[in-house]
Amino acid sequence: MTGTACTLAVRGNTLAKRITVTGLLIALAMMLSYIEILIPFHVGVPGIKLGLANIVVLTAFFFFPPAQVLAISLFRVLLTGLLTGSGMALAFSLAGGLCSFFVMLLCCKSNWFSPVGISLAGGVTHNIAQICIAVLLLQTTSLVFYLPFLLVAGIVTGLCNGILVAKMLPTLTSYFKNNKKPKAFSKRESVHDEQFQKNRKE
Repeated sequence: MTGTACTLAVRGNTLAKRITVTGLLIALAMMLSYIEILIPFHVGVPGIKLGLANIVVLTAFFFFPPAQVLAISLFRVLLTGLLTGSGMALAFSLAGGLCSFFVMLLCCKSNWFSPVGISLAGGVTHNIAQICIAVLLLQTTSLVFYLPFLLVAGIVTGLCNGILVAKMLPTLTSYFKNNKKPKAFSKRESVHDEQFQKNRKE
């Protein structure tokens, strides 16, 4: 994997700090979801979104353990769905969010994918999962017609979000390294990569 990573947003690793940072990231993801709703982005195919909130989730993979990233993803989907959507929309988002999370997690653990590759996999999986749950709930296979369009949309949005995250990671890592100054950084310069590998295995 070519992206850099560290785990230092929760200095001291206390439960209170984990909860605080997780809550802030959930709020940020919800804000991006709301901004996405306000953007007049209509292509005539239901289910196609910009996926701005996925920027937060993808970035979190490089700074926090999987369980914490899952919490960010789930609570963002649930709270946003309750505030802005219907029960059906919530089911679609939940299915897409869960499936994309586990696919991105596998990509992270494999060490074969860059942030762009992980984002692409997550974006495509999210849209496939939404089509599958829609077919099951609405009991019609005609929705499969939209799958090619959703796959293209997943690739485009995943690519854009992945590039953005890849550009941000070095700056974020450098910022936290220079300002938080965990003790581990004084021991070896590459500790952020080692710590990231450890967190992904937890």
